[in-house]
Amino acid sequence: MMNKLWVFMILAGIVTAFGNQSVELINDVVIQNTQEAVGFAIGLTGIMAVWLGLMNVAEKSGLIKQIGKIMSPFIRILFPEIPKNHPAISAIVMNMAANMFGAGNSATALGLKAMEELQALNPHKERATNAMCMFLVINMSSIQLIPLSVLKIRADAGSANPTEIIGATLVATTISTIVGILSCKILERGE
Repeated sequence: MMNKLWVFMILAGIVTAFGNQSVELINDVVIQNTQEAVGFAIGLTGIMAVWLGLMNVAEKSGLIKQIGKIMSPFIRILFPEIPKNHPAISAIVMNMAANMFGAGNSATALGLKAMEELQALNPHKERATNAMCMFLVINMSSIQLIPLSVLKIRADAGSANPTEIIGATLVATTISTIVGILSCKILERGE
C-alpha cells in the first residue's frame, strides 16, 4: 500500500511540474535534497557509532548489569514473565538507556536484540507476548532526557538555541510513556 502511495505522490509531482512548466525546479530540488540527505545521514552515523560503542563498553564493563539491578524493581513490574537474569532484561535496559539519551537510531539495534530474546521466551511464536507488547510501547514512547538526534537536526538547521526543547520533550515523552504503560497493562491478556 505504501509503495502505491509513494508512486502516486511522485507521479502527481511530475505531472504538476510539467503542467506548471517547472521541470527544472524538480532537478534543482532533487540535487539539493539528496546532498542534504547524505550529509544528514553521515552526521547521524557519527551519533549512532558513538552510542553503540558506549553501549558495548557499558555492557562489557558490567555497567548495564548494575543499571539493570537498579532498575530491577521497575522491570519486574513491567515484565513479570521474564525470568530473573535473562538476557532479554539487559537488552531492554540497553535499549531504554539509548532511547533516554536520544540515540533512537542506535536503540533500534538494541531493540531488535531485545525482541529476539523475548521471542526466545515466547511459547506461541506466531503472536506477541505481553512482554513484547510492553517493550514495544516503551520503546516507541520512550522518555527522552536528552534528544540528541533532534538537537542535531535543530543545530544543523541553524537554531539559535537548539537545546530549548529539552524541557518540553521531557514532559511530553514522560506523559506518552506513562499513558502507553497504563494502556498496555489495562489491555494485557492472560497467557
